[in-house]
Amino acid sequence: MCFPAVYGQRRIRVTNLSLPCTNNLSNLFRLADLDSQFVCFLKQAASEIPSNPPLVIQDRVTNFCINILLSYRKFCATVSSSGQLILPEALKLLPLYTLALIKSTGLKPDGRIDDRSFWINYVSSVSTPLAIPLVHPRMFAIHDLDSQEAIGSHVPPALPLSSESVHDNGVYLLENGQDVSIYIGNSVNPDILQKLFGVSSVAEIPTQYVLEQYDNPLSKKLNDVVNEIRRQRCSFLRLKLCKKGDPSGMLFFSYLVEDKVPAGALSYVEFLVHIHRQIQVKMSS
Repeated sequence: MCFPAVYGQRRIRVTNLSLPCTNNLSNLFRLADLDSQFVCFLKQAASEIPSNPPLVIQDRVTNFCINILLSYRKFCATVSSSGQLILPEALKLLPLYTLALIKSTGLKPDGRIDDRSFWINYVSSVSTPLAIPLVHPRMFAIHDLDSQEAIGSHVPPALPLSSESVHDNGVYLLENGQDVSIYIGNSVNPDILQKLFGVSSVAEIPTQYVLEQYDNPLSKKLNDVVNEIRRQRCSFLRLKLCKKGDPSGMLFFSYLVEDKVPAGALSYVEFLVHIHRQIQVKMSS
């Protein structure tokens, strides 16, 4: 590529790219980069939204997932029982991410046009590290940070994105690379509320919440977790407070992609069953 330098000199930039090749399909699946593949699916789905109904794109995304796993089952796992859903180790989360994409803001049939437009614009330039949390956020329990062992620096183990992971006596943090949402159940121990928020009841927590650090270990750990997430995402991330029974609480639960939703989207277990059946049908045809 020819380009002018600062002082007008003409220069040529040469870019070299080296890619490994293989004749063995098993190696292809064994060394597959799930994050990179998913970003391609994500951007392709976003580019098709202006010209196709969301349900059509959902079907295409699902078929992408089915065909990939069908190829693995057909050519790399022929000795396995047909009654098992066989997933390559490198792509074992592909069905989960596919389901999360189907339930994402951009592909919701009943989503707001403004939200969908913003989502398309954001996805068009999103980086690989931020693509996964955009559709499959991380959720942590923060009411018992004192008893949890952090992974790496300060961040506790992530919970499954299911309502079964959320209890009424708990406080949970969810981050998607853009926002940090803190959900507070109605039956949280007043002592925990006092340590984390400086109040003794959920009703006393202001809607316009600002994270503060109080003089206790639990509050310090919460601040450490939030700061570490912000460091990982290279962004300050807006902080939102979500309460049960409020619209904010409903928004929080909309991120729990492993649940079945009233609009008809499958739960994660049901989606795995659906994929398995489709693979069996294609194998027998």
